[in-house]
Amino acid sequence: MADIILNVDVRDGVGTGGARAARRAGNVPGVLYGGDKAPVAISVNEREFRKSLYTGKLLGHLVTLKYGKETQSVIARDVQFDPVSDIPLHFDLMRVDEKAPIKIEVNVHFANADEAPFTRQGGSLEVVRHAVEILVRADQIPSELVVDLTGREIGDNIRMSDIVLPKGATATITDRDFMIAVIKSSSAAQSEAGDTTAEGEEGDKAEG
Repeated sequence: MADIILNVDVRDGVGTGGARAARRAGNVPGVLYGGDKAPVAISVNEREFRKSLYTGKLLGHLVTLKYGKETQSVIARDVQFDPVSDIPLHFDLMRVDEKAPIKIEVNVHFANADEAPFTRQGGSLEVVRHAVEILVRADQIPSELVVDLTGREIGDNIRMSDIVLPKGATATITDRDFMIAVIKSSSAAQSEAGDTTAEGEEGDKAEG
C-alpha cells in the first residue's frame, strides 16, 4: 500500500464556483481523472492535505485515494499554490494500476559532492537536468534518482547511464545516453589560474 492515504469527498459543484465553495469549507478542491472513467470533482480537508504534502511523498508518488469504504491507487500529478500565501489551491490525481508502468518525472539527487576530488580542485557541478522522466511500475517509483559523485573530477561528464534505476525501469529517452551534469572549473579557480599565468608572464618579461 502507498505511504499516503487521501480521504476525499466528491464535490457537487464544478468550475470556479464549486472550487471556491470547497475552499470556504476548509477543503482543497481537486480532480480525479484517467483510466476509462470520466473525471470526478473531489476535495480533501486542507489540513490533512498539507500534512500529506509536506511529507514529500505526495507529488509524483503512488497514493491511496479513499472514498468511504472504497480505495483506489492514484498518482498526484500536480498541485497549484497561491503565489502569495503558498496555500494549496487545487490538485490533480490520476488513476493508475499500481502494477502497470507509468511515465513519471523523478528528481535527481547528487550525493557525496563534499568528498569528491573536484570539490578540492576548486571545481563546480553544472546540472543539466534536475529531473528525468522514466518508465516505471507505479508501485516502484523511486523518491529520487541518485548520482554518486565519489571520485568525480573536473572534466567529468555525468550521463543517464551513471544512474542506477529500479529493476525494470527505463528512461523514456532511449536513443542516446543524455547528459545529466558536467563538472567544470569554477570561475574563481579559472580567475586565480589566469592571475597566476599573468604574473608569470610579467616576471618573464622583467627578467628578459
